[in-house]
Amino acid sequence: MDLMEYQAKELFAKHGVPVLPGAVAETTEQARQAAEQIGGQVVVKAQVKTGGRGKAGGVKLAENPAEAEEKAGAILGMDIKGHTVHQVLVTQASDIAQEYYVSFLLDRANRTYLAMASVEGGVEIEQLAVERPEALARIPVDPRSGIDAAGAAEIADAAGFGSDVRDQVIDVLQHLWTVFTAEDATLVEVNPLVKTPDGKVLALDGKVSLDENASFRHDDHAQYADESAADPLEARAKEKDLNYVKLEGEVGIIGNGAGLVMSTLDVVAYAGEEFSGVKPANFLDIGGGASAEVMANGLEIILSDPDVKSVFVNVFGGITACDAVANGIVHAFELLQERGDSVSKPLVVRLDGNNATLGRQILDDAAFPLLERVDTMDGAARRAAMLASGTAA
Repeated sequence: MDLMEYQAKELFAKHGVPVLPGAVAETTEQARQAAEQIGGQVVVKAQVKTGGRGKAGGVKLAENPAEAEEKAGAILGMDIKGHTVHQVLVTQASDIAQEYYVSFLLDRANRTYLAMASVEGGVEIEQLAVERPEALARIPVDPRSGIDAAGAAEIADAAGFGSDVRDQVIDVLQHLWTVFTAEDATLVEVNPLVKTPDGKVLALDGKVSLDENASFRHDDHAQYADESAADPLEARAKEKDLNYVKLEGEVGIIGNGAGLVMSTLDVVAYAGEEFSGVKPANFLDIGGGASAEVMANGLEIILSDPDVKSVFVNVFGGITACDAVANGIVHAFELLQERGDSVSKPLVVRLDGNNATLGRQILDDAAFPLLERVDTMDGAARRAAMLASGTAA
């Protein structure tokens, strides 16, 4: 889960990372009140989960509360790279003598943690990494030892921080590591970390991504969810504990196992090229159980998507045999009828693996009008794409 800047700064402050005072506002009046409370010059910053806010006009300096109200009015409702601004952060303004960059992240490729730091902050770090990689220090972090004063000093020295700020940067890095570990984050980034004219080091901006797999350890993380940006279908699926992601396509996908579902997306997309570019409409992994209740919930979510024209259920029987999955599908149809959500779109089912023959017979015997059974993955994907395109006989 990616956080807004103001949320990231709340976590920074909680764990001792130096930040400037600020308040989030959803209306122009709230922005004015925040500016009055802070006093002096303030910066009004759009709160969206994307970069380039400044270039898009989403960051404005205000000299007084009246200007803060005016600037907030200009920013609220803006569209920044497809993200509508619903909130602004009103924060104390600061002069900047120097901009830096620091971050901790999960390095999935090397299965470890990585610290990155540069004395050239305030720019697109991806661009810096490509054009001048020597300007960005990359230090692997052993998760068993973490970051203490010595580890933070190694990062600061590798990046070339001067003696005037070195000790402060070492302190900031240790607090950022606490944010990273205590909050179960996959990314903690400050860009820019700044030195003010009087020599203080502050986190002027912040980006934090939290590992949702660790949410059971953090009841307070629920407050950071952006309900306004959440897809309604994804929200309903989450309530039913379904691993669902909405995509832009016409073929609903249900599979048992993330790897199989990912392969199914590729096969459907390839098959869809023959039928006017039909694409997968979602990712839905029902896991190994595939009970009638889980299957019914999955079908309910997918069938309620107006973009879906057909559904492809792709199951490989393993620990859960295909006959159990087939019975789950049959009972799911019955459950949906009881709920008043009868199946109204064609389903193509492919069963393979443990007890596949028995599972196929169960579906054949059920003889549901809108259910078709195809034995191969490629054939089933092609049939689902054909049905979605409206060209099937």
